[in-house]
Amino acid sequence: MNKLIFILLSLSLITACTPVDVTAPAPVFDSGVDPGRWVTIPAGTFFSGQFNKETNLDYDYEIMVTDVTNSQYTEFLNNALADGSIKLVGNQIVGYYPGDPFNKGRHEEEIAAGDYIYIPIDDPALRLSFDGKTFQVIETWENHPVTMVSWFGAKAYCEYYGGKLPSELEWEKAARGTDIRPFPWGFEIARNNANFINSRDPFEDNQKFGSRTSPVGFFNGKNYEGYQTLDSASPYGLYDMAGNVWQWTNDVYKSQHYRYMRGGSKDLYQSNLRIWVRNNATPVFTSPSVGFRCVR
Repeated sequence: MNKLIFILLSLSLITACTPVDVTAPAPVFDSGVDPGRWVTIPAGTFFSGQFNKETNLDYDYEIMVTDVTNSQYTEFLNNALADGSIKLVGNQIVGYYPGDPFNKGRHEEEIAAGDYIYIPIDDPALRLSFDGKTFQVIETWENHPVTMVSWFGAKAYCEYYGGKLPSELEWEKAARGTDIRPFPWGFEIARNNANFINSRDPFEDNQKFGSRTSPVGFFNGKNYEGYQTLDSASPYGLYDMAGNVWQWTNDVYKSQHYRYMRGGSKDLYQSNLRIWVRNNATPVFTSPSVGFRCVR
């Protein structure tokens, strides 16, 4: 074997085997974007999907400007534990779900009425700590999007505060506006538009940490200690509608137990951040690359 090739292969194996420190503190930056803000998406037509199908949503709705943060989800968990809406079972926070219609479709699994996981409290990728009674955000992660939340846990949060998860079409219209742009901010993507592979943002260090979430609203045109972001809001002023974390949507489709996500994540390449790209998983799935926002 060529000596140079052997060295490169050895180095790549060492890098691949280096453990990722998921508990390491994150750089602290204030994006200035308020995660408590909502904006109204007006009724009307827009173009959906890769092939720009003219679609109409004949109602106004509001949507959160950012993903739900660790701080916001912590408040929900503490309130819902106190009033009995959720409970601790083993190493999971669980809550009740009334079940889906079961059509016995091919490869379908029944989602019957019962208690289902919201978050796993012992996963090191969770940015929350629990002392047996109360949740707290691990320091430096307060304004990052909450992750490790299942579809059930995301849905429960939105409904607890009088909202719901967005449908795929509601999410897509909020991300795209009324033209045929492939990205929320426009027709091209640069490294400093969003948090994705090789965006080279302050939260990316593949040698030590791997790819990490960025604070909500981070890509808003501000300069963070030399890292200049582009203002990457959608036409309606929403941030992180591409990259950072996948976002759960609300739709329950006939003969499918899978739930769908939109937006791409920190772990993907540019092409996977296009507005029409979808992902799916079972509703109990949790991941450090999946979060959500709500509509009402």
